[in-house]
Amino acid sequence: MGFRPFVYRLASEEGVAGAVQNTPQGVSIDAEGCSAALTAFEARLRTEAPPLAMIDRMERTALSPTGAVAFEIRESPDDGDISASLTPDAAVCADCLEEISDQRARRFRYPFTNCSHCGPRYSILRSLPYDRANTTMSHFKMCAACREEYEEPRDRRFHTQPIACPDCGPQAFLVDRHGALIAERDEALRMSAEQIRNGAIVAIKGLGGFHLMCDARNNESIMAMRRRKQRPAKPFAVMFRSIETIEKFCKPTPLELEIVSSSQAPIVLMKKRDNANISDALAPDNPWLGGLLPYTPLHQLLLDDVDFPIVVTSGNCRSEPIATDNDEALHRLSEIADIFLMHNRPIARPVEDSVVRTVANAPLMLRRARGFAPGVFQLQEGAPSIFAVGGHLKNTIAKSIGGRALVSPHIGDLDTIEARQAFDMTAHDFLTLHNTHSTAFACDNNSDYASSQYATRKKAKSIRVQHHRAHIYAVMAEHGITAPALGVAWDGAGAGDDGMIWGGEFFFVDEQSARRVAHFSSFPLPGGEAAMRDTRRAAFGMMHEAVKADPTLRNEFIERLGIGHKRAAIYEKMIDQQVNAASTTSVGRLFDGVAAILQLRQENSFEGEAAMAMEFTAENSTIADTYPLHLHDVGDDAPLILDWRPMLGALLADLRADTSISDASRKFHNTLAKSIAQCAKRIGLQNVVLSGGCFQNRVLLETAREYLHQEGFSPYWPQRLPPNDGGLSLGQIYGAMRALQPETGSCV
Repeated sequence: MGFRPFVYRLASEEGVAGAVQNTPQGVSIDAEGCSAALTAFEARLRTEAPPLAMIDRMERTALSPTGAVAFEIRESPDDGDISASLTPDAAVCADCLEEISDQRARRFRYPFTNCSHCGPRYSILRSLPYDRANTTMSHFKMCAACREEYEEPRDRRFHTQPIACPDCGPQAFLVDRHGALIAERDEALRMSAEQIRNGAIVAIKGLGGFHLMCDARNNESIMAMRRRKQRPAKPFAVMFRSIETIEKFCKPTPLELEIVSSSQAPIVLMKKRDNANISDALAPDNPWLGGLLPYTPLHQLLLDDVDFPIVVTSGNCRSEPIATDNDEALHRLSEIADIFLMHNRPIARPVEDSVVRTVANAPLMLRRARGFAPGVFQLQEGAPSIFAVGGHLKNTIAKSIGGRALVSPHIGDLDTIEARQAFDMTAHDFLTLHNTHSTAFACDNNSDYASSQYATRKKAKSIRVQHHRAHIYAVMAEHGITAPALGVAWDGAGAGDDGMIWGGEFFFVDEQSARRVAHFSSFPLPGGEAAMRDTRRAAFGMMHEAVKADPTLRNEFIERLGIGHKRAAIYEKMIDQQVNAASTTSVGRLFDGVAAILQLRQENSFEGEAAMAMEFTAENSTIADTYPLHLHDVGDDAPLILDWRPMLGALLADLRADTSISDASRKFHNTLAKSIAQCAKRIGLQNVVLSGGCFQNRVLLETAREYLHQEGFSPYWPQRLPPNDGGLSLGQIYGAMRALQPETGSCV
């Protein structure tokens, strides 16, 4: 990030002698000079640091003068325990963009232009410290012109490790599905743009892996992409050439524009404009569009050449990790892409694009990856070294080192062999890049998860942290919240203490434990995992629990769900005989069931599809009413029960009275949000922590926040980490720390 060159220039300006170097523990500076110069030097270190630099902490030690008369950048040592942070990749800066557009510049239209303020970091790093020899740039020998820039303190490329130019750096080339060379260098980029204009799907090797790209206006190309990727409805992201182009197709808020144009350059959800010249197949039945700006010179040159928005989606097959290697991409993507734009700079590790939306005028991370991760989160000083392996879906891993937690980029769902291999590689990286000994491994309490099995195979103490408590702990760690607090964890599924599938939970978190103090009443899921896809199964389980004794209502339900009496009889038999019909308290499955009742979605072709339809429908209503939801105290210190069954009867009555679907959906959201404030009032803790995948829902989160503020509570929710399972690894570290403290109870 140009920190050592910055220190060098600062020392020169202040007349300070000594040296600066990268070490496994961070940046080490020996500064020698008069008192006034040293004071000014130290103050400017904090106030004038480079754009990508974040000073985590600074330790100052007085030393005896050595008589040094100059300042130098020293070579990095390769020994010692590594505690320094890994630096995320950064989007191309304005200076480099100007350079590739300048016909007089030697980097004109060079797609791998970078400087100390931008470019690859984590994706090319093979080992620490961050020096060229430890990156995938090591086999590119600098030409004389680049070497001169690299060694000139006043140049913005001074000690820029990935420095390159057309004469000595990586090059792009275009091949067909069989790997036969078609074009090289700039011609390869221009031909790729032409292919996209002609409707082709092009696999393009970017910063952290391959993307699949096509014309975002071309419905036929997008539908071909969907068929080939087996992705019938999940939204595609769109790359726009500039902020001005974004505003032609979307209605971004000032905060959304700030985020999308930041050095992290994530995908940002923004409202689509009506009648924009863009395909409806990008995000079917979805008022939001995930947009991003070009974040490498290669992407910018491509967008300049086509001059229209381009679909950008991960270069992978369904449930597989993103492809990074050229041969691997040809093998895995040849049935999807028509042509391949590649380059010869190896990618050390895969990095997906980050995804962000805004909620309550603040960012909400949906996928934390390129630009943001690896990321550092502060823990208590003296915290033990713990390695956390995350969950099964949206997996991330984390490691605590010296009072901080380092969280990996998004790895993904661990459903396939390829995904588990990517998990193993990332875990190995974190263990070897930071060669500190881990006191314990932390994992989910579900022993069927591939990540949990990885942890238990290690020859170290294994600590299981219950899924929903980990959700709460992650937010507490992110915001530095101390106990006591009320934790609210709502998601699709997680193993509970009692063997049931939890997902609508409230916890009283104090210094000793995290007690389950409330939860939603349970209902059966006929077909088990099949109910995750078929929303009518969840709806039938709700019906069975609420109105089975009323034949009229039962028949009304069956007719509304369109399942027929024969299938209904099969579902009832499964439930009555408790065959593949586990019970759940999941709010995520409540969303699915109500979506089926409202006839919004009968199937989830991707996780959360029905819940998203509920959210988008609720956005069209401003009704403030709620449905009845009863809070039962069953006594004997048992958890409170949130009984949703009265809500179901009232919902059906609304539908009989021709209440609009948008009003019914909004009332459902309001009811759930209000139940949080009701529980908070009964339990009486000031700080209320909201987490779990359900809180990706903007309507739910903002409404819950409003209710809590009205009642005088202080709500907290994830912002730097996702509320979904992408935040579990940090929560597992926090939970394991509690478990290792003698005074803390075992309820983790």
